[in-house]
Amino acid sequence: MDRVRLGILGAGNIADLNVAGYLSHPGCDVIAVCDIDPAKAEAAARRWGVGEVITDPDELLSLDIDAVEVLTPTHRHREHVVAALEAGKHVSCQKPLGNSVAEARQMAAAAEAAGLVLRVSECFCHYPPLERARDLIRRGAIGRPLAIQIRTVVGKTDSAFQAGLDVQGYVWRLDERSSGGHLFDDMVHKYAMAEWLVDAEVTRVQAAMRRSDLFFEPVSAIFEYDHPELLGSMQVTYAKNMDIPSRYYGADEFFEIQGEEGLLWVTRATGELFDLAPVVLHRDGRSEEITDLDSDWGAGFRRASEHFVDSMLAGRVPDMTPAQAIRVLQLCFAVYQSANEGRPVDPRTIEDRVIPRGWPGGPPA
Repeated sequence: MDRVRLGILGAGNIADLNVAGYLSHPGCDVIAVCDIDPAKAEAAARRWGVGEVITDPDELLSLDIDAVEVLTPTHRHREHVVAALEAGKHVSCQKPLGNSVAEARQMAAAAEAAGLVLRVSECFCHYPPLERARDLIRRGAIGRPLAIQIRTVVGKTDSAFQAGLDVQGYVWRLDERSSGGHLFDDMVHKYAMAEWLVDAEVTRVQAAMRRSDLFFEPVSAIFEYDHPELLGSMQVTYAKNMDIPSRYYGADEFFEIQGEEGLLWVTRATGELFDLAPVVLHRDGRSEEITDLDSDWGAGFRRASEHFVDSMLAGRVPDMTPAQAIRVLQLCFAVYQSANEGRPVDPRTIEDRVIPRGWPGGPPA
């Protein structure tokens, strides 16, 4: 493959961030934009300089293209991904891969049967501060990892990005079309990091969860890993009256990885709450601030798209694979099940989905 001819399926709120890397890549041609809303598709095509506007996904898949970026709502992923694979197109799909582990396995099986690539576009895997942290850990900068802590706070912001979001793009996230709220829709990024940063799989989860303002699900969770000395924790807080400096959503993340010989902080992602270097390494009695990287959260999206094109051109398997994406879903549902039932849960035992208490279709609150 000398170039990647790409079609975009879905032109909603997050599309601009995902498409930017394709538009700037010298080896990629964005051929067409498809959205069931003609005005939305036409506006996106104008912004991106794309000539062909389509409202029917089947028409998009009939074009002479190599791959499709699926940016439709999660409950449409299985339909659109399988159709694209059956049409002979490689697929990059927005997270979460599906509404259940079973759906994700069906998509993975369809890709294997077709001999085509299916990857989940996980921007946090390509966010430079997190990439640097993982590289430092792999190179032994902090010794053997002993603990990972991931904190997320959701508050408010006055960013132009937040103000420009189409509220209609969130309606489906608030009803039975979604398998859960904030812990399902957004925290999949952090579930992915809980394993990706330390190259280890979570084998046991204990969680306590609350509900706030319908969508938000404050939680404290403890993770045990397949490495006996490694432990993890995740805390999610909804502080709706807290101002969060951000160019994007009103949210902020902080990652801490403790090793036998040192400590790593990744101090930002979506937001920019702390006036600290993006990555801080403490070892041998001194701290090093690491600033020679792009800490704009949008860089993760651009680099994720570039990575997909580079992988296609080189014939490599791109991150994140269906197997990785399935483990992320299992971890998400294990947190829900542990909170629902008040007991530890092994994520690997989950083959369908778990709906949180109080969510449409789930147990009563």
